[in-house]
Amino acid sequence: MDIKQTSTNSLLISFGDIISADISTKVRCGFEAIKNLQDIAIYEIVPSYTTISLSFDIFVYDFETIRDKLSQHITHYTPAIGDTDDDIVYIDVCYDKQFGLDLDRISQINDISIDDIVAFHTATTYDVYAMGFLPGFGFLGLVDDSIATPRLQTPRKKVPKGSVGIADNQTAVYPQDSAGGWNIIGQTRKNLFNKSLPELSPLAVGKKVKFRSISRQKLETGC
Repeated sequence: MDIKQTSTNSLLISFGDIISADISTKVRCGFEAIKNLQDIAIYEIVPSYTTISLSFDIFVYDFETIRDKLSQHITHYTPAIGDTDDDIVYIDVCYDKQFGLDLDRISQINDISIDDIVAFHTATTYDVYAMGFLPGFGFLGLVDDSIATPRLQTPRKKVPKGSVGIADNQTAVYPQDSAGGWNIIGQTRKNLFNKSLPELSPLAVGKKVKFRSISRQKLETGC
């Protein structure tokens, strides 16, 4: 763990330089540890793939003091054991080719059947590595190497809300209509951004996502 000052009132905590499940767990635990402090002089805590950035009140802390406090607390913090149902966001997806616009492309690139693409995609419980690009857009990883696929060379001008995609070794759901270059493999009715929700989205760093395959009829009727 490395802590560097990035401005007069902000710093960056780095847990490594590669995207991996191990680093994601360290970021998750560090984020949980900082929130557990409940220190109003520490704010704007933003976790990402390998780092946590935050701001602090310079009238309460200088950099050396807050660096030492965070280092000690994160190092000795004991996280909750295991994942509960509250930590896992379940997302029902229809992988019908009508919605999975790039299933054939992934199948050809990886020399794998569409049934196997669905099986691999639903077999993994994904970590939310970061939030961004669009409100409610969670970068999830890591997908099995068997279905990892490069982004489209030419992004689509419009990807429908609820589209589930793969880009390299990550997967995600488009929370609203948007341009985008991810390989689209299915569609969900799950609403991942809602202004009426206290936290705006059910996704957040520290959460996990599990995809479940459903029929086209269930997607269209909701039952």
